[in-house]
Amino acid sequence: MARSLTFMRIAASIFLLCCLPTLVSVISLDKLRLPRNAAGPEAMTFELRTGNFFTGVADGRILKYQGPTIGFVDFGYAAPTRSKSMCDGTDILKPNPICGRPLGMALHHRTKRLYVCDAFYGFGVLEPKGGFVTPLSTAAEGQPFRFCNAVYVHQPTGNVYFTDASSAFDITQFQTAVSVNDSTGRLLKYDVGSKQVTVLFRNLSFAAGVAVDKDEKFALVSEFIGNKTRKIWLHGHKPYESEIVNSLPTPDNIKRTRADDFWLAAARIDRRTESSLLPLGLRINGNGDVLQTVNLELWYGNNSVSEVEEFGFKLYIASRLVGKL
Repeated sequence: MARSLTFMRIAASIFLLCCLPTLVSVISLDKLRLPRNAAGPEAMTFELRTGNFFTGVADGRILKYQGPTIGFVDFGYAAPTRSKSMCDGTDILKPNPICGRPLGMALHHRTKRLYVCDAFYGFGVLEPKGGFVTPLSTAAEGQPFRFCNAVYVHQPTGNVYFTDASSAFDITQFQTAVSVNDSTGRLLKYDVGSKQVTVLFRNLSFAAGVAVDKDEKFALVSEFIGNKTRKIWLHGHKPYESEIVNSLPTPDNIKRTRADDFWLAAARIDRRTESSLLPLGLRINGNGDVLQTVNLELWYGNNSVSEVEEFGFKLYIASRLVGKL
């Protein structure tokens, strides 16, 4: 598959969705091509009015899509000594700490500040003009981030929730983390008022994605290695207690919709072969019930997808594993 994003009409294409309760029909398919030497878009975040969006790629760049006429432009980076000559075009399977690797990102619409998790450089923010990501935190409670991964901004408050996928393994040790069933991931919160980072929950089995409901009552966190989605209460009669709301298929990033549902990028073993992966998009509610399913096999084969996000009447799909032919 060529390097690209998909929309259902991005991640290599975007799909338009119908409104059936359990099925999705593809009305049209489109493909937004990344720059020639870019690959592996992990996540996305949109500007509300323009429909422009940001994504991070394997060679450490944060790109901004500015519509079909301009396309993608370089917008930012987190590695302080990043070199274009050394880093542009980095292999998706060989992330380089000199280049950085932006993963999760979320835009605070009022301030236009872009919050970013870089796997090597921790949690930071990119100002509206772009450029270098200002570090906000590289550790919490004395424990450095090893694998800063997913980011979510609660728009009314500006508070930022993010994950450290593992406290023991970094992105270059991902396969080792899987082999030992690592469960040292954390959910964290950046309080925009106090500018303090606190740990809300520990012992997550590779915390790959996070999203918070509109009232900031709970967070849904996907546990990639644990094959489950966990609901963590943030307020009320049982703050920071949790419950498993969905077990299987293997979940990745989570994105909330305007209707307060959630799109979950996921994959399961294809029952027809019992070996290859079947990439899926699942729309779930806050209790983990599956409301819609999108089979992405036709466009991604047995490559897993890392993000499914709804914007307007389209679904945008990204895959960190999609590279060059």
